[in-house]
Amino acid sequence: MNTLVLKRIFVLFILGITSLSAQQKDITLEEIWGGEFRTQGLDVLRSLDNGKEYSVLNYDRSAKASTIDVYDYRSGSKVKTLLSSKDLDGIDYIISYEFSDDESKLLLATQLKQVYRRSSLGTFYVYDLESKSLTLVSENKIQEPTFSNDGSKIAYGYENNLYVKDLQSGATKQITTDGKKNSIINGITDWVYEEEFAFVRAFDWSKNGDRIAYIRFDETEVPEFSMDIYGKELYQTQQVFKYPKAGEANAKVSLHIYNLASGNTSNVDLSQYNSYYIPRIEWTKDNNVLSAQLTNRKQNTVDLVFIDAAANSSRLVLQEKDKAYVDITDNLTFLNDNSFIWTSEKSGWNHIYHYGKDGKLINQITGGDWEVTNYYGFDQNTGRIFYQSTENGSINRDVYSVLRSGKNKVRLSDKTGTNSASFSADFSVYINTFHNTETPYTFTLHESKKGEKLRDIKDNSGLKEKLEGYTMSPKEFSTITINGNDLNMYTIKPKDFDPNKKYPLFMYQYSGPGSQNVANRWNGTNDYWHQMLAQEGYIVVCVDGRGTGLKGRDFKKVTQLELGKYEVEDQIAAAKKLGNLPYIDEDRIGIWGWSYGGFMSSNALFQGADTFSMAIAVAPVSSWRFYDTVYTERYMTTPQENPSGYDSNSPISHVDKLKGDFLLVHGSADDNVHAQNTMRLVEALVQANKDFDWAVYPDKNHGIYGGNTRLHLYRKMTKFVKESLGEPKETLQMIKN
Repeated sequence: MNTLVLKRIFVLFILGITSLSAQQKDITLEEIWGGEFRTQGLDVLRSLDNGKEYSVLNYDRSAKASTIDVYDYRSGSKVKTLLSSKDLDGIDYIISYEFSDDESKLLLATQLKQVYRRSSLGTFYVYDLESKSLTLVSENKIQEPTFSNDGSKIAYGYENNLYVKDLQSGATKQITTDGKKNSIINGITDWVYEEEFAFVRAFDWSKNGDRIAYIRFDETEVPEFSMDIYGKELYQTQQVFKYPKAGEANAKVSLHIYNLASGNTSNVDLSQYNSYYIPRIEWTKDNNVLSAQLTNRKQNTVDLVFIDAAANSSRLVLQEKDKAYVDITDNLTFLNDNSFIWTSEKSGWNHIYHYGKDGKLINQITGGDWEVTNYYGFDQNTGRIFYQSTENGSINRDVYSVLRSGKNKVRLSDKTGTNSASFSADFSVYINTFHNTETPYTFTLHESKKGEKLRDIKDNSGLKEKLEGYTMSPKEFSTITINGNDLNMYTIKPKDFDPNKKYPLFMYQYSGPGSQNVANRWNGTNDYWHQMLAQEGYIVVCVDGRGTGLKGRDFKKVTQLELGKYEVEDQIAAAKKLGNLPYIDEDRIGIWGWSYGGFMSSNALFQGADTFSMAIAVAPVSSWRFYDTVYTERYMTTPQENPSGYDSNSPISHVDKLKGDFLLVHGSADDNVHAQNTMRLVEALVQANKDFDWAVYPDKNHGIYGGNTRLHLYRKMTKFVKESLGEPKETLQMIKN
């Protein structure tokens, strides 16, 4: 071949590379954290009682206003705009809204300030749709305002007390008076209930609105935790709050019922039940009957109790027990005859049951070696139950309906991936949200009988088209057999993957009880980061080990009393097995995680020193002794009862084994996993004379975000990955004649 031909081939080769690179962009951290890949959705979706219309909250950025708009389900046409913030004095944006039961009024949330993960203080207004009048609920920043069922009153929390505002007279009445910061809370949950039982509003209106039931928290004996807030002033301040760590005193809780007519409060005696915690209260269809879910400190027994408010008496209706623990859910639903729907793992898998109002089992509605993952409701007209489950594989979600008898089950969703549903008030139609690893969120309308699609509502096709211009690798799902179990796994390989090369392996996991990271769903921000690393030549793998969810009770609860033991064994074993693959460089295997995942990655590096060469731990638990009572004792009991379970699986106990590179990160104002965890781990590493890198982000909470923070963090982590695992080994390819 002559020189001229070779030159032409070389030019064509370079032009081809240039063309390809022009077509495929690399993902950057600035794009990930600058919102370049943000998805669109239906914000604050509410179904109207007529079953024909729904409302959503829309933002008009050009007009700098928010609107509550009503749409026709079937046609998709906009029916009307209920309200625009630009027509309201003093309101720039509506952050959220709720209808009164008769849909004559709107409760508008504005100027919200986050307190903890789920709680906030805010300014709230009531807008009367007929008179078009706007009423400020309170001059103060309040919590959890809630309409009575007839819409005539609103109850709310302020400075640890409960208040009721009469919307007709405008009068406000304080119904508790002993509320005091870090001492007594009425009707609003304390820190640990909010975080671990996942609710903030600890009061509930009776059906007729003549009573309010509420939980009172006496935090007097709960130890205080304090965090320095550095801010911008010369002297830092302190945030001091009650936080019960494992084995310490919890708030003493009691249940009370306030009678609006008499102004009297009744104390409910729950002493004969397992009432150490009161994680749920809810009025039944009977105006006089309140339900309460109660549990003991170990959380392995749940009592469902009915309280007759008129007679001030109670009875045990249902008791659920488990050798490990019983999960608290929001699935309890009362039917018109006061029979109720209940979900339970007692068969070994989470399923739906129907009980009479006397607590006797009528029938088990669903069954099989799969999990019910969401209960949507019961249609009184057709007798059908609607739910989401893993019947199509543990990494997928589908929507189903079934008769209350358990017969005539219908799969309503037809696409493989993650499907969820929002039903109309009359259950005639539903909006299906679908996404998988290749498809961003799409919203479609379906009829509820057989799931027939009626129309498209919204999709993220623009985002999908944009991503086609980027170097993206498919997320490959598989299972890996580890310690006798087939564990779910996904793999992201470089786009130009060559099995003849050696690649560094970077593992990601969370691993907490009942969690799932390996799922057929659309990308989160970490997925984009993993794609970025893959395009630079790293193989990214995630394995859901023992203790994670959606594979049955026994798989999930095997870690009981030993958090971190089996999960760490599985990650180390998986890394070793993957390291034996011909295209994995067994000398360059890293692992990372956040929170429970940081606890895991620390342990994996320390205990798997001959397997892992690096780890990143963000906001990690370093000892379960430092974490809260409700979460920790659910799985571990108390440190007094199980000291070896706490200490033998703590990263602090294994610092002497560290060989590889370790990056430790925490926010100084983390109210959840306190920075104390990192400080104690740092001290242990120092005393063991181990080298490591670490970073503390001032005044940042468990999410470590705000301003430029996330971008800075991920830049730091990216640099650490590259420095620790190095660049992928390239294989020279020679062009021969």
